[in-house]
Amino acid sequence: MKPHHHNRITAIMLATGLAFLSTSANAANVPQGTILAEKQELVRNNGSEPASLDPHKVESDVEFNIISDMFDGLVAVKPDGTIEPRLAASWENKGNWIFHLREGITWSDGTPITAQDVVWSWQRLVDPKTASPYASYLGNMNIVNAADIAEGKKAPDTLGVKALDDKTLEITLTQPTAAFLPMLAHPSLVALDKTLIMRFAEKWTKPEHFVSSGPYTLSQWVVNERIVGKRNPRYWDDAHTVINQVTYLPISSEAADVNRYRAGEIDITSTVPINQFALLKKTMPEQLDVSPHLATYYYELNTTRPPFNDARVRRALNMALDKEIIAGQVLGQGQRPAWLVSQPEIGGITLKNPDYASWPREKRIAEAKKLLAEAGFGDDHPLSFNLLYNTSESHQRIAIAAASMWKKNLGVEVKLQNQEWKTMLDAKRTGNFDAVRYAWIADYDDATTFLNNFRTGDSSNTSRYSNPAYDAALLNAAKAPDIAARGRYYQQAEDLLAQDVPSIPVYHYVRSHLVKPWVGGFTPDRLGYYFTKDMYIKKH
Repeated sequence: MKPHHHNRITAIMLATGLAFLSTSANAANVPQGTILAEKQELVRNNGSEPASLDPHKVESDVEFNIISDMFDGLVAVKPDGTIEPRLAASWENKGNWIFHLREGITWSDGTPITAQDVVWSWQRLVDPKTASPYASYLGNMNIVNAADIAEGKKAPDTLGVKALDDKTLEITLTQPTAAFLPMLAHPSLVALDKTLIMRFAEKWTKPEHFVSSGPYTLSQWVVNERIVGKRNPRYWDDAHTVINQVTYLPISSEAADVNRYRAGEIDITSTVPINQFALLKKTMPEQLDVSPHLATYYYELNTTRPPFNDARVRRALNMALDKEIIAGQVLGQGQRPAWLVSQPEIGGITLKNPDYASWPREKRIAEAKKLLAEAGFGDDHPLSFNLLYNTSESHQRIAIAAASMWKKNLGVEVKLQNQEWKTMLDAKRTGNFDAVRYAWIADYDDATTFLNNFRTGDSSNTSRYSNPAYDAALLNAAKAPDIAARGRYYQQAEDLLAQDVPSIPVYHYVRSHLVKPWVGGFTPDRLGYYFTKDMYIKKH
């Protein structure tokens, strides 16, 4: 899924020169006079059991929340959009990007972290044998040979990333990439320990083998019960960490989650039940945190399988969905109806909805009926399909609402299916679905983080959508000389998605959390991530 950086592009433009070593990262900043609790332990509900803790095998915030606490990237993006040094102390762009690693950085077992570790990790990420959902990511950054390697046309060791020595990394691009530095902060690009993975293969993520580079390391993993991270004393910025232990719970039941939160067993949760939202807002407003979020909820359609191999059918369903009702009434926490796959405002540009978004509802439904009739569906031959979603009360409520709207507006028969998170992801990857509930959280503040998922052959393109005009619009956007020109190509891409509808955007998110009053330093960024190292527990 991905996975609050306002106007990050301007920050990026400023950051492309030389960056200097800052003494500390954006770590826990405890105001003077705060009395800290003796026990610095945090419990977070993470919503689902992670599919894996291998950064190359995962694709959603369920996993990235944990990975971001346990691994450091070369850089990070601060909530204000500026780029901060992490494993890299400084960098410069001399046609090629050169990164200088910090002195003395080590893995949690004390062995040195080197530039060669980064090279090996990125080669592994892009290697088709790894089958990473993010295999296309380095290609999207325009790193030399990355796209060809991901498609099996070149060997992983031809990737344009070289260790000049243990502490210096050189990255060669095929063309400038506007969002290069914020893209670099993505959790799939953390360095991994080659020696460990060569030795233990798939089992390297077990607590007894695991080594990390971040503020925490894995001390316990009880499947479907909890994952525990303990403070990593060898972390380069450990002096600024306050919390000693963090526990992640995989509770997908919103009712159980809120009960445990009320009982004081959970400090932070992002699974706020829709049907309790108004009550919680009234009874504990100071514990309810609602913030905007660069994320879109959508129904992805399998464009290679009837009936969704016909764009008329896909567009009809998009037109006949009452998104205002879903956003305003079914959800009602400030979500906005979505007609764009990306966002109305992202990376310094504004994108327009398709024309039909502003039509009166009756006109939209009449056009949808006409499209379905052209495609051969009507009262005597109703359209029917399966809608798959992962187990959660909210997803269920939205799916029931969508199915009843399609039935009422178009006579469509929708069969609802639900599966556990891991099982659903597997169905999505193998193309074993008609329509599937998904959401994409921006990986960085630029429309391509959403739009790349529909490029021909992209590793995240599970709708199997392919349109040469769409691919060309994205290629032109990447080469565009300025933000305005890039915005025009992004608009072209969105206009094509509005015609072809490989996925039906439903709503743009807000992020709702319940946070105990004794948790200090809770600051979600615009991508919705918040880091344990930034927090502390006040005496209570």
